[in-house]
Amino acid sequence: MNINPQWIWIAVAAAAVLLVVGLIAFGARRNRTAALRDHFGREYDRTVEHAGSRSRAEDELVARAEEAKGLDIRPLTAAERDRYRDEWRNIEARFVERPTTAVVEADELIADVMRTRGYPITEFEEHAALISVKHPRVVEHYRAGHAIIGHGSPSTEELRQAVLHYRALFEELVNDGGKDVEQPIRTARDRDIVREEERPRG
Repeated sequence: MNINPQWIWIAVAAAAVLLVVGLIAFGARRNRTAALRDHFGREYDRTVEHAGSRSRAEDELVARAEEAKGLDIRPLTAAERDRYRDEWRNIEARFVERPTTAVVEADELIADVMRTRGYPITEFEEHAALISVKHPRVVEHYRAGHAIIGHGSPSTEELRQAVLHYRALFEELVNDGGKDVEQPIRTARDRDIVREEERPRG
């Protein structure tokens, strides 16, 4: 049986196209993974573990970023900032005699600051998810502080640690423009463009 050489070349070309498409798709997935890892840090690993699949976790993180873009988040006014700082100082002062109450009040104050800045009123996990986009590093403090509240009967030292966790997030939310701010999720191609633009011209 004679095989037409033209069909052989067509099959080879089709295989080559499929290979190129596969390589492009693989590269795109790898770029997305790198970008999400860079942006979310430990939150990336936590989401992968929770989702049970890297692809599902990455889809969730991208969805969070898209949702956060649609929110009208604003900085606090000077008066609001001063008021919240006074409330925080009062919470820390009450910790000595009523540590459990102080931690609960710290949790409530964080939620109030978020509402004032424009975050939607949601459950804790949704709050944490949105915070992870804007403040991907300090969201760990939010989760740690909240976990201590639900720990049954935490010790005074655990409650003190909870207040410290809440303080880290409080400072970021109140002092808009702190160290842990939202960074754009860029692809490897974006970074290549930036490097090309920064290269000295001969």
